[in-house]
Amino acid sequence: MNNSALLHIVERLEGFLGKLPDSIRRPVLNELTPLKELFLQQRSPRFVLTGSDPMPLLEFVARVFGDEGAEIPSRDTLTGLYRWQPITLGAPGSIEFLDARGADEATLALVREQFRDRTPDLFFFVPAERAAKAVNDREIQALQTMIGWIRADGATARVIEVRPEGVETPSLLERANEAPTLQAALRGYYSLGKGLRTILASHLPNEARVELVRSGGDRHAQAEIAELLVKSTSAICAAIGAQPIPLADLPVLTTLQLVMVSGIMYISGRERSLRAATEFLGAIGANVGLGMILREGARFALKFLPGWGNVVCGMVAGAGTFAIGRAATVYFIEGATLREARRAFTRHSTRSIPASGKKSKALPEPTSKQ
Repeated sequence: MNNSALLHIVERLEGFLGKLPDSIRRPVLNELTPLKELFLQQRSPRFVLTGSDPMPLLEFVARVFGDEGAEIPSRDTLTGLYRWQPITLGAPGSIEFLDARGADEATLALVREQFRDRTPDLFFFVPAERAAKAVNDREIQALQTMIGWIRADGATARVIEVRPEGVETPSLLERANEAPTLQAALRGYYSLGKGLRTILASHLPNEARVELVRSGGDRHAQAEIAELLVKSTSAICAAIGAQPIPLADLPVLTTLQLVMVSGIMYISGRERSLRAATEFLGAIGANVGLGMILREGARFALKFLPGWGNVVCGMVAGAGTFAIGRAATVYFIEGATLREARRAFTRHSTRSIPASGKKSKALPEPTSKQ
């Protein structure tokens, strides 16, 4: 299933939502927004390398994004200094890097033009082990200039300092206390190594997260995005299921559940497939199983009862969707067996769904700096 097919499904869903009361439509659209960012506006993450450490760009990429024993990733095309460089991480992902180290007034103008074309998601600042103070000061000043551009364009600037071996005191700490713009952009201090990759997704905007997470095999980060997908889809299904239109909403709910499962497959590194998602639902008993038949029968009957009947129907639709999502997460991301996925579906289908709230729009930032 490509993005055009997914876009068609979303457009039909938005058309259906237009028929709902305004009090229901707005919360549902709020839940739909992060899903569109994650899967329709998805793109490669964009990183800018700054600081005074002379480490070659591809070596830095290999130490952060490469697998153990793997060769240094290849640069797809050489586009010149101070320009965006596409770098392949291996199937199924890629990233873009711009090496801004050592930029003077003239070359900063080139960087500015690159930022107008594509806004960076995150700045890495890497100080040298024994860099002269004047060098560090110059690089920090250049970083502040670039942060100012991002803020002037109405975007969010995010910076993390990466400390190589031998560097203990963060170089940006003192300067951040003196510069409010740098302090607002600074996200933390981390050691250089493979562990750095595991925290990057939490610093990226939604549209750049999936590409990084699905290519990295980080199950924890994959599970976080899958949880966002499951909670938002469950909330949407609960709102739709609560509307007094017996049986007419079933195609919409079924489509949403299939899109949710195919999205979880995609997060895990597989290709999106509605057919494979349908087969998975059949395998866990979520379409022809007796429990589903009884549940839909209850929904049909309850819709003819005033007041609380519609509320119960919405809870049933949401709980069923959440159970399917949890089973898919257990199977595709956590690596459980099909039998364990069936158990997860059965266990969660009897519970009410957790409220996703507005916090589901973005994954939480780290609460402490490392």
